[in-house]
Amino acid sequence: MRSVRVLTVLTRRLWPSRAVDEFVLSTVLLFLAVTVVRWLRDPGSALRVADPDVAIVVIAALGGTVLTALILSPPGRRSGGHMNPAVTVSLWLMGVFPGRGVLPYVLAQLAGSAAGTGLARLVWGRPVSGPGVGWAALGPGPGWQPPAVLLAEVGGMAAIVLAVGFVLAHDRLARLLPYAVGLSVALVIALLGTRSGGSVNPARQLGPALLAGHTEDLWIYLLAPILGAALGAGLDRILGRLPGRRRLPAAAPRTAGVPRTVSAPRTAEGADGSYESNGPVLVAAGCGRVVREQWPRPRRGAGAGPAGGRGCGPVAGSRRRPGRRPRMRSSPAPSAAPRIGA
Repeated sequence: MRSVRVLTVLTRRLWPSRAVDEFVLSTVLLFLAVTVVRWLRDPGSALRVADPDVAIVVIAALGGTVLTALILSPPGRRSGGHMNPAVTVSLWLMGVFPGRGVLPYVLAQLAGSAAGTGLARLVWGRPVSGPGVGWAALGPGPGWQPPAVLLAEVGGMAAIVLAVGFVLAHDRLARLLPYAVGLSVALVIALLGTRSGGSVNPARQLGPALLAGHTEDLWIYLLAPILGAALGAGLDRILGRLPGRRRLPAAAPRTAGVPRTVSAPRTAEGADGSYESNGPVLVAAGCGRVVREQWPRPRRGAGAGPAGGRGCGPVAGSRRRPGRRPRMRSSPAPSAAPRIGA
């Protein structure tokens, strides 16, 4: 394998922009979530669905559709479209997301939760904070005690993580990842919505609960998805060792004696032909697969990944002639960076 020069300064520049994408996506997600609840549950709405069981199914279907669309949107393609701290943590635990990106992503997602909820109140007015809507804050159903709510939310998130891990581990299914995420989240909401609340996303509950002042059960909805993410990632690791199951590609290890560098493949960045390294792996930028580009790129049909090497985003959209190595953006800072590889 040709040696790859890793420019850590470009890595540091990448995460702030990706975190901004996550903030925008989370803001839009919460705005649309509150909007759906406002129109379907407000007593004065012409679109109100009186039956709670029917309403939660409609909300689940719309929520899954919105989530899939956001993952496939341009910001979702750039950042991976997590919009959920538990998803970010689970992908990190599964070894397909760099640890340096976890904190920026999580902070951006939680900030987007508050921003999206506040924006919905600004746009739709008093009905958002009125009876029947209550800022779209979630809560357990009648008779559901905190331990039961905690277990249900943990199980729901673990099921979603297992679904994501299963899809990522099969190249033929990897392009369906955005749809698998949307479908699995919709099913969990439909199943748990009238029972435990069906949040499975700390960002989904934080903004509405804080603005509504309903914080008595907030700790459950913040903690349970993270525990579910850890449980799902652990089960996925165990299942990955079974015969016939392809394990997820592990993040590249740190190279001994090379401080502040990572042995990582290059990923495409921008349409100007420049390439940047964003750590060991960038997860499924909307196309539904782990982007782990090597250079020189394998010839088509020779182990180049799904569809004979065809990818998505900037890599697939480029029209460079085969065999030409793209030029790397120059940077004065890492001139002394070592060359890694054989």
